[in-house]
Amino acid sequence: MVQSLASKPKTLPARIISGSMILLSGSGMTIATNLLYNIVVARFLGPKGYGQATVVYTLLTLLSTVALSFQIVSSKVVAQQPTTEGKAAVYRVFHRIAWIGGVLVALLLLACRTPISNYLNLPDSTLVALLAIGAAFYVPLGPRRGYIQGTFGFRGLAMNLVLEGAVRLGGSYTLILCGFGVRGVIAANAAAVVVAYLGVAPKLGASIPNPLATRYAFRELSQAVVFYSGQMLIGNCGIVLVNHFFPASKAGLYAAVAMVGRVIFTMSSAVVNTTFPLVAGTNEEERRDLRVIATSLMLVLGSGAGLALALCFAPGWVWTSLFGSGFRLEGKYDLSYLLALYAVTTVVYCLSAVIITFEMSYKIANTSWVQLGFSGVLVLGITLFHNSLREVILVQLMLMAVLFLFVAVPFLANSLTNPKELLVDDERPVRLLRRLSEDEVIAEFLRSDFRCSEFREYHETLRDIVLNPNFQDGAENAKRRALLFLRHLALWKELPQDTEWYEVEITETDLGRIRVFPRAQWRKLADGNFSIPKIVESMRTRQHVVDPAFLSKIAAIRDLYAQEDPGFAAVILIGVNESEPLTILDGNHRLTSALLASQSTLKRLRFVCGLSPRMTECCWYNTNLGTLLRYARNMVTHARRNPEAELAELLQPTSRFEERTAA
Repeated sequence: MVQSLASKPKTLPARIISGSMILLSGSGMTIATNLLYNIVVARFLGPKGYGQATVVYTLLTLLSTVALSFQIVSSKVVAQQPTTEGKAAVYRVFHRIAWIGGVLVALLLLACRTPISNYLNLPDSTLVALLAIGAAFYVPLGPRRGYIQGTFGFRGLAMNLVLEGAVRLGGSYTLILCGFGVRGVIAANAAAVVVAYLGVAPKLGASIPNPLATRYAFRELSQAVVFYSGQMLIGNCGIVLVNHFFPASKAGLYAAVAMVGRVIFTMSSAVVNTTFPLVAGTNEEERRDLRVIATSLMLVLGSGAGLALALCFAPGWVWTSLFGSGFRLEGKYDLSYLLALYAVTTVVYCLSAVIITFEMSYKIANTSWVQLGFSGVLVLGITLFHNSLREVILVQLMLMAVLFLFVAVPFLANSLTNPKELLVDDERPVRLLRRLSEDEVIAEFLRSDFRCSEFREYHETLRDIVLNPNFQDGAENAKRRALLFLRHLALWKELPQDTEWYEVEITETDLGRIRVFPRAQWRKLADGNFSIPKIVESMRTRQHVVDPAFLSKIAAIRDLYAQEDPGFAAVILIGVNESEPLTILDGNHRLTSALLASQSTLKRLRFVCGLSPRMTECCWYNTNLGTLLRYARNMVTHARRNPEAELAELLQPTSRFEERTAA
């Protein structure tokens, strides 16, 4: 039943880490190249020329909205195609459309080069004309990179990014030495895009009819355009507006500060570019595992926070040594301070981008529109508040923090909610056999749990009252309750106070209404459906998605059913009433193992059920953000209790409880 570790395929989080490491290594080389590029341009051109070159390059970055839209959509749809021919057909469609878009963007830039130059205080409209050449190739570069990304060719994608950066650096340095100044830098940027496009031509097989529906492609592309429009505005509107509102020297300083944002964003993009196609090409139960999104978020947070911390403690002379004396900024808010502050701002935004793109990988995400709305607010905020470079960055930081809350809270609430409610085909309610006291249920709970390490020191002294309970003895009942609270105080107190307990009869026809609690290994087995029949089916057909230790535990319990009396405690269920779906509070492993052994073993199990009209307020029955917040509040309320001390008092030779009983 248990597969060997060698034959077990990589989990989705492991594949994300592996792919991210490949792209991060390429991104590291790209970052180093871009850093050298910025140092070369800054030292040779000074703050004024550096600011002009950066703002023109920023225009190219803003235009990458179209290119990146084609890239991300191509990678998603290519990853979803089951055949090599289908992947090639999808690429050909997007590549052809992208070339049309690239030519239109280039023509638009050429037509508007004079007003753009005037707004940005550029010395020559030729800079915008050179930019148009790069833009024409930049848009079709998107689907080419998207095809490599969608076929999981992360190494080839990383090499192409490095190639683009190398041409940009080498070309800029050469043309500056030849006396072309800012024009040479922009020409080198355009040439880098052309070389990157030519260097990433995919090898395609025979052509087949396009498998892509036009309406579907338009929706996906529209979603991507909305997302990248918001992203490019958020990441680059600061440079454009600072170049408009501040003197050229100040704009150059801000461009140097914004460089750190590009570094962090490059690292974040490596994670996103890995996560997106992998999630797009997997099924629902894998991507709903919270460890998947947590892996991506931690990779971004770890790398970005580390860089922000390093920048915070870097002395000011480091930057003047790298960029030149013109980049000195005196006072409390020096360049190191601004760099660290901007780094934190970018990290916060990148966390939001990870969540948005994660949702985009498998559906049309409305959060793209939320981000676009925030980008407009950001432009307005900087327009109103720009007394200093620090104020410009603080406006961005506050708005990015709010954006993160706007996208993270709904995502978390949706992820923690059971994705599919059980459909009860049989309207016949579960049969209630007899009413039980809460003391009887606690005793059943303890019978299944007493072997845990938390109870080790009580195994000898309290074994008898656990295995042979006397419910007429109030002192025994109090001790069992205190013993249970050592491990399950928060769990038990979360149940509604009006919960009524019953022993119930569960037949094969009732199994469809019973679900496991959606956590840990059960999430891996469930295809968004946590009903016990679905879990048992997955245990037979999809063992590779769970850990060997979990499989061994299930197998060991299953084998115990071969004994005449395995001595198992009752399976404890909770629900709203006997006609609604029921959730297993305790006994997930026992019930699953019993059904794996044989359907006939179901008759050997006892079932206890707690019913309350308010059970939907309990996070064990209905897991969502509201019930989890209620659970957190109750945890704080019960934190004052000390179950160990309560149990120790009850175990005294003559406890106060016994004194009150005797009186």
